[in-house]
Amino acid sequence: MASICYSCIVFPSPSPKPFPFLPKLPHSNPFPSFRTSRLRAANSAPVQEQHYMSIDNLRQFFDLNSGKWTGSFHQFDGNGNLLQKISTRLSASCYGEDELISLIQTLYIEQPQSSTSISGHDEEAEWAEYKIKETNMFTVDKYQQIGFFPNERAFSLRYQTAGMLETVLRQGVLGEDDTGEESPKNVKLPSCQPSIVCENCLYSQAKDRRARAFHIMDPKGFVDMLLIFLEDRGDGPLVHPSLGNIIDGEDRILPFLGKWEGHSVTKRSGVYGSTMTEADTVSYLEMDDKKKLIQTWSKD
Repeated sequence: MASICYSCIVFPSPSPKPFPFLPKLPHSNPFPSFRTSRLRAANSAPVQEQHYMSIDNLRQFFDLNSGKWTGSFHQFDGNGNLLQKISTRLSASCYGEDELISLIQTLYIEQPQSSTSISGHDEEAEWAEYKIKETNMFTVDKYQQIGFFPNERAFSLRYQTAGMLETVLRQGVLGEDDTGEESPKNVKLPSCQPSIVCENCLYSQAKDRRARAFHIMDPKGFVDMLLIFLEDRGDGPLVHPSLGNIIDGEDRILPFLGKWEGHSVTKRSGVYGSTMTEADTVSYLEMDDKKKLIQTWSKD
């Protein structure tokens, strides 16, 4: 059984201050990228027809992701503590035409200096290469189940495994010293059997920058870790604010506190078919006296 949930945040109350990564998503049609020829029945009714991304929206999605990206990868534990920071590069391009168009991506991970290196000898940084699975008309619906918001320059998708993220951590933290151990020292790896691996991406409205956030849940449904790619399009040097454990972080979260209303669509697929569930949602994000964030959800 696999499931994926897309959530559309409509408007906050009270209204937050403008933030470059915050999209304003329409409520009337939360999934402009998907089309269907048959109305869905009541909640949890069997899906009579599959949803497919249109060619135009698929091209927009590819154009949004194409190019060279210079970034930094940040790993946090379930409590928000920064564990690792790794430099990355990403190259993405598309080929083919019409329904056969595909997106190919290659991720480059900066490796640390090997323990066998000569002491005091500065060596040029080595970069490990990882080929990300191809994205095309078939994969966006069958496996990744992409929710794409072209006007807001945002998308969400799922992964079947955490293989890419584990590779980033192994190559970026252990490098050539990686012996393939299941639980190596000094690095926390994702669960081998995660229940959920989801990516959510927001593009800056002010510059060609994006944040790709991943959350992984272990087999029991608990948050295993949070991982974020901060990337700029191009080959230039990347300068980002620190994402460590800083005291003044409260000022950066204040614009997001309050009540958020939205709409969610959950698609569940299994051996005997799939179901679609929709619901209006309300989320409250608050901060208690100990400066801890408290988030509660409810749905109609």
